Amino acid sequence: MSHVTSAQPDGTPTWIDLRVPEYDRALEFYGALFGWEYSEEPAAGGRRSATCLLRGRPVAAITQAQALTGFGWTMYFATADCEATAKRITEAGGTLREGPADVMARGAARMAIAEDSVGARFGLWQARTHIGCEIVNEPGSLVRNDLLTPAPGQARAFYSAVFDYTLDLNDVMPEADFTFLRRPDGHEIGGIFGIPADNTASTSTPTPASAWATTFEVADTDAVARQATASGGTSTTPEDIPYGRIATITDPGGNEFSVITRP
Repeated sequence: MSHVTSAQPDGTPTWIDLRVPEYDRALEFYGALFGWEYSEEPAAGGRRSATCLLRGRPVAAITQAQALTGFGWTMYFATADCEATAKRITEAGGTLREGPADVMARGAARMAIAEDSVGARFGLWQARTHIGCEIVNEPGSLVRNDLLTPAPGQARAFYSAVFDYTLDLNDVMPEADFTFLRRPDGHEIGGIFGIPADNTASTSTPTPASAWATTFEVADTDAVARQATASGGTSTTPEDIPYGRIATITDPGGNEFSVITRP
């Protein structure tokens, strides 16, 4: 699927946003990297906020804020009932951090921010007039989210309880502690990657021990890595994995994400 025209099924990653103190710098960085244009509107408290557009369609948001700085992109799961899913989160051992609350002009969506039972932050997105990302799986847009955690068993139990996911081992990379997450209809929405506890702080920027990692599709990983460095960020050396050519990029604000060119 590339163009999304209606609300996604429950448990599908459907929206992403980034909160940054250096708002203008972030817009410039991501515009140069992904070719995004922006539609700006005031956020709560007089802060500035922009919807990131690819070919005129929403693909993400960037908001001026001090809160959550250094924690990277926040991924939101679709839900038809924000309150009911929030209740399941707390019953499964998670914690609500924000909301549920209406967001955007005229309550275009209802959202919440939560932490799962292993401390990874994520959001809920109940679509109304704003359905979330309208382009996915194309260069310049969201392609994947995976949870990295030193407690994969606990995380698997949590997400299965909240979203009724089924679990499926990864036969392509049997050496990795990786489990696919699938909706009840069998659609894969991402995965859980077990990592050693002593590898959870690989950069100087404070990050949670467990975190959802966001990956964007790009047409040329090497070119995007060079552009990220030229724009004031950093990049790992691009490498080939069974799913494509990938690199991890850190923006000028210290927020990590990955880019991949798929075969």
